[in-house]
Amino acid sequence: MKNIAAFFDIDGTIYREGLITEVFKKIIKYELVSENKWYNDVRPSYLKWDKRQGDYDTYLLKMVDIYVDAIKGIDKYHIDYIAKKVIEQKGDRVYTFSRERIKWHQDQGHIVIAISGSPYELVREMSKKYNMDDFKGTIYKLDGDNKYSGEVVPMWDHESKLKSINEFKEKYNIDLSKSYAYGDTSGDISMFKSVGIPYAINPTKELLDKVKADKDIREKIKVIVERKDVTYSLNVNCIETV
Repeated sequence: MKNIAAFFDIDGTIYREGLITEVFKKIIKYELVSENKWYNDVRPSYLKWDKRQGDYDTYLLKMVDIYVDAIKGIDKYHIDYIAKKVIEQKGDRVYTFSRERIKWHQDQGHIVIAISGSPYELVREMSKKYNMDDFKGTIYKLDGDNKYSGEVVPMWDHESKLKSINEFKEKYNIDLSKSYAYGDTSGDISMFKSVGIPYAINPTKELLDKVKADKDIREKIKVIVERKDVTYSLNVNCIETV
């Protein structure tokens, strides 16, 4: 018999914001890079998004570019340590719905897998915290001295996530037609196409527009919005984006 799996994005889907931002703040706190990196490069994009004058996808991509530059030449030991600290301190800051769904899938005996654009080290620690079966994250490559080289193998785009789902399908003998996917941005669209039961969690406008334009996804997707202590299940055909 084939297995059923649940594929979870992390940033904005499980975790309520972007984990990479928390890592960046810790890098500055431990004086591995100058705090000017935050004030000059990251903070303007963050404030635009925070004030809803800029979109979430743009902010995260900007964050990735700066993160690559910031960790270049830093020893892997430091980032491993920081990733553990971030999850210890921030790992419970998740959406109630997503946390309960992870538990539900585990109770059903489903294979629970994280596929996230966050750095590999963060995804590894988050997967451990929630007892997931496997994971994939963005790989920031190392040089011969175990320091970050500036090369990146991304996991935030839909092509990379599709490739990962197909690899997990073979590894765990998964029936994708009976499996689940949870995501919040346009990079998750290939996960939605691949499985029988997709969930859009607090989706971005760009993701909703793509879902509405794709008849196959539109007919099967469930849209979940969590605000304060209320979780809303919405009919995508009745959502009007402005």
